[in-house]
Amino acid sequence: MHFDLTDLSLFLHVSEHGSITRGAARAHLALASASERIRGMEEALGVRLLERGRRGVLLTPAGHALAHHARIVVQQLDRLRGELGDYAHGLKGHVRMLANTAAISEFLPEPLGEFLAAHPGINVDLEERLSYGIVQAIAEGRAELGIVSDTVSLGALQTFPFRRDRLVVVTARGHRLAGQRSLGFAELLEEPFIGLGEGSALQDHLASHASRLGRRCQRSMAIRRIPLRESWALRDLLLCVRDAQQLSAPARLLADALKAREVLSPAP
Repeated sequence: MHFDLTDLSLFLHVSEHGSITRGAARAHLALASASERIRGMEEALGVRLLERGRRGVLLTPAGHALAHHARIVVQQLDRLRGELGDYAHGLKGHVRMLANTAAISEFLPEPLGEFLAAHPGINVDLEERLSYGIVQAIAEGRAELGIVSDTVSLGALQTFPFRRDRLVVVTARGHRLAGQRSLGFAELLEEPFIGLGEGSALQDHLASHASRLGRRCQRSMAIRRIPLRESWALRDLLLCVRDAQQLSAPARLLADALKAREVLSPAP
């Protein structure tokens, strides 16, 4: 069994468009050549990959399996091209990193800035995600490093302490809640409050806890801060990797730079 990149790209185009004709056009192949390639793939595998009809084609179960693996191969090759292109422009390494809202907005700017200044040849591709999405991406090898809340299930990932993050309430000094030493999240849900934009990881985190209480956050400033008393409002942020021994050299350098320099004290 031997498939080349043209075969895999063609099959992905066909599966996306539901048409061999349109898939062939996207792959810049003549229709006859594309059809022959598809038949060759089916013969090599000994299974039907497509169900052909008057309105186009549908993937068989075997076709869906092939599309899944073909997509992974094509993505990895695209990533390889990108990284080699970076080297051609003078870079010495590339690290893909995912982090939640708190890490990106509060804790990463300083250490990441220092790291990039010390290693100008390394490019860090940083993207904000929800913690559970980061765990999945790291486990699947779609990124090397992630920073997540310790409240999510980490599976078999390896983790290292990064920072501690406490969620607090900020009120106007004259607000009826301003005199409280601590508050429960449910006490806030009658109040309109200012938060992050829709789709931010932290805003989604708050909305999920409101939903568990059967409520919704009401979106609408000397200010004071009041700790939330729920245990979930005090979070340890963890640096997670799939396998520290398998990290690329640039990723290992970045991981070492980000690991907490002080052991975090136990949460109260």
